[in-house]
Amino acid sequence: MKFQMLIRFILLFFCLSMMIASAKADIHQGIEWYQKRQEGSIGTLASIENINKAIEKFTAALFNSESEKDAALYLLKAYYYKAEFAVQNEKEKKKIFNQGKDLGEKYIDKYPNSPEFRYWYLVNLGSWAKVYGILNAAREGVSKLMKTHSEKIIELDPGYQDGGGYFMLGAVHYKSPYIPFLLSWPDNDKAIKYLQMSLYTGKPTVNQKVYLAQALTKDKQHDKAKMLLKDVINSKPDPTHLVEELDYIEQAHQLLEDY
Repeated sequence: MKFQMLIRFILLFFCLSMMIASAKADIHQGIEWYQKRQEGSIGTLASIENINKAIEKFTAALFNSESEKDAALYLLKAYYYKAEFAVQNEKEKKKIFNQGKDLGEKYIDKYPNSPEFRYWYLVNLGSWAKVYGILNAAREGVSKLMKTHSEKIIELDPGYQDGGGYFMLGAVHYKSPYIPFLLSWPDNDKAIKYLQMSLYTGKPTVNQKVYLAQALTKDKQHDKAKMLLKDVINSKPDPTHLVEELDYIEQAHQLLEDY
């Protein structure tokens, strides 16, 4: 009897060890595929192959407590990248951003003091608002959500993602429409203030410069805006964020041409 119990214990221990090892393998393989997400891209159109493999591995790793937190965070990043840069069909984009939105909400509840989950939730939510329409999103309270979570990111870690909280707060002030009695707080002066703060926190990024240029243009500060856009255009994209940065460089070209 004791021998049978020992065998069961050994088998249980073996199965648990295999599950943990498998989860670790999934998260490591997922990260490897995610880091190779730009392979096969054509300009700003990303290949779907590697990011799909990354999503598959991160999804599998969600079901183990050893890897769940890291897998969820990477999955948020992967959903955003796939929908924003690899998928062109609007219906499919909406589906993926909804997945990112739901996943972000779940893990913010689970890890309320994590600036990482709040930030990547907002990245997905911002793109969700873009595909559903900024006005519709504002009516559903998305702008308020983005403002609240941005302020919380700043409170938790103002330096996260090179001033990501300041960037998000500036972006939501710039992007959100002023709607009397519904959305009266968006302020372009505050957009400029927070976007400048993001630029001076950590390493300046191309997305910060493009957003700040747009807010400055709205304020009729055209010369400053043009200088920022030219700086973006002349920058060399980071190979680890190739598609993302090429997209902002393309936007800068278009904005400068429009101005």
